[in-house]
Amino acid sequence: MENEDTKKMQEMKTDLNLLLECLKYQMDNSASQKEALVTIHSICQQNSDAGVYFREIGGLIFVKNLAKSSEHSMVKEAALFTLGSLAEENVYSQQTLCTSDLFEDLVLFVSNDDSSTNLKRMSVYVILVLVSNNRCGQTLVRETGCITVLAELFRTVLSKHDLNLLDNKVFQNYQLWSSVCSALCACVNNPQNDENQIFCCSLFPHANDWLISCLKPEIIRPLCSFIGLTLANNTYVQKYFVSVGGLEVLSQVLVHLESDSYKTVSNAKLAVVVTKTMDACIADNPTFRVILSKYHIVSRLLALLTHESLDLEEKFSIILALGHCTEDCEENQYDLFKNNGLPLMIQALTDSQNEELHKAATFVLHNCRKTSEKVSLSVRDYSFDENKAKQLKDTNAKEKNLEEYWTRAKEILHRIEQLEREENEEKIQRENYENMPFMKKDNTLKHCSTDDTKAEEDKDKNQPGELQGSVSGDVTSKACADDNGVKTLLQSTNPFSGQKMTLRKVSSSRNQSLHEKTTFDKKNFVSKSSDHVFKYPVHVVRKKRQQSPVTGCISVGKPLNSRNFSKLLHACPNQCDRHKVIVDAEDRYKSELRKSFICNKKILLTPRRRRQLTSKSTIPGERKKRRIRKNFTEEEVNYLFHGVKKMGNHWNSILWSFPFQKGRTAVDLAHKYHNLIKHAECAARDG
Repeated sequence: MENEDTKKMQEMKTDLNLLLECLKYQMDNSASQKEALVTIHSICQQNSDAGVYFREIGGLIFVKNLAKSSEHSMVKEAALFTLGSLAEENVYSQQTLCTSDLFEDLVLFVSNDDSSTNLKRMSVYVILVLVSNNRCGQTLVRETGCITVLAELFRTVLSKHDLNLLDNKVFQNYQLWSSVCSALCACVNNPQNDENQIFCCSLFPHANDWLISCLKPEIIRPLCSFIGLTLANNTYVQKYFVSVGGLEVLSQVLVHLESDSYKTVSNAKLAVVVTKTMDACIADNPTFRVILSKYHIVSRLLALLTHESLDLEEKFSIILALGHCTEDCEENQYDLFKNNGLPLMIQALTDSQNEELHKAATFVLHNCRKTSEKVSLSVRDYSFDENKAKQLKDTNAKEKNLEEYWTRAKEILHRIEQLEREENEEKIQRENYENMPFMKKDNTLKHCSTDDTKAEEDKDKNQPGELQGSVSGDVTSKACADDNGVKTLLQSTNPFSGQKMTLRKVSSSRNQSLHEKTTFDKKNFVSKSSDHVFKYPVHVVRKKRQQSPVTGCISVGKPLNSRNFSKLLHACPNQCDRHKVIVDAEDRYKSELRKSFICNKKILLTPRRRRQLTSKSTIPGERKKRRIRKNFTEEEVNYLFHGVKKMGNHWNSILWSFPFQKGRTAVDLAHKYHNLIKHAECAARDG
């Protein structure tokens, strides 16, 4: 194997040396030089070591000089393409080519009117490769004036009035313009370069004109990428973009695309791209979010979120944009309430298992929580003054329904807090039973609801301070902060989904009164009437006779195993439903086992050859017949080695998995395998 790799490496080096010699001695033959450059590119793409070797023998510098000195346009294009591919594959090649001389040569190629469109495109491609993930390249592209030439191409290379991509010439110009957009994106971001961002913000008015005049995906996607990366994490550029009307233009484009999103799937996908760009502008500037309320962007985003063609990543982008829109902006929060945004957020939490999506939805709920508290208080004030309420109702017909929205928000908030308290109680109960080895976590919670009376007495005796302190002090401390907790809480709080809501039973009347008291003490804005309407339906728990605790459900002070646990359950006078099923199943199994032995049926746990039980009795001292020796066939040896390779030294598993001869045992397999290995080692040692 090593000899083959060495041979291939030697052949690769020989080919590269011959191709380099061909480039040097075929200066008058442009076709041969182009073919040699294309072959070098192909070899370096197939083998990463080839690019390193080609740089070591001086091929990279020669191709660079060839691109500058050649008189043939197609040789220059092939040389630039080869340079770009080598720099893209190897960072050392990128650093070798990242010089001011090469950038100046590229500026000449791009700015020269005699250069073909394809040569300009190859030059822009090399610029893109040299500045990608390279701060030195970003600095050189600005100092050599290369970024100025790119900006001029961005403005002039493509015409807004004649954009027929079916025309070959127009399509070539579009490809050049798209490459310029990608190069400008690499100049301003990854790593972020503030100076280049400030320079590129002068192109925003031209980009706005493009967005207004053309809504084709081929134009909007490159423009949104350029705008989003230029805006990212730069407050000055964001303010300039808003000052030239960029945010309003994006809002108008989003409204138009969302209106047509149900006609074509591409418009919905394109609306998500515009949403990401808009989110980059408002993420760090709360003052800009008010502009979006003029166009009712929140309602548009909620409508876009319900589109079936969007994947999880696109929905995450929309919910994150909703979070930034509603953060510290009451207008957008009210818009979210009016358009049933809270149920959609809760549905996103319950339907998806994506962690990032849960965080984004929780972010939106957290933003709206403070506003729902303020609004509930204002609604309460309005309810005391009938004249003001009547005047408000007569003034605007829409405001008449506001109280209904606020009450709905208050209801959801009340449910979230009540479930938070129940979650805290579940954690305390899990701590009490987590050391019980025979019970799983799911069964622990189930048992706590069946044996409620005894559990409450034990908790009151053992941990009175811890339980009461957690209920009274920490009951609402985790307002949607923990993702897993929020997921558990909100899975039961979606009143608008078609799923059944699972409600926990109240463990005792004393806990029920404690929960209600805590709710009224912590949240003063919840009125008595709304609590009566939106309170959880509580099952009435009748007083039961106190029973002795089930022995299998409590800690008995000694370790339990499969032997003493059965005796413990049979000796217990009181059995819960769960342990009664276990006892009944064990009794039925023992009964069937006795019947099988009575009928002279033998239970075999391994696939040994079943011996028929005859009337011959086993006499003590009688000599047993020896088994007939059966040699292992070639197939059985193959089965044995394959089984060991797959399952290791689990002989019973191997015996069950392959069709060995009748009478084979796990011990036979183990002995045979060890003998084969021993013979193989001896043969290797002798040879």
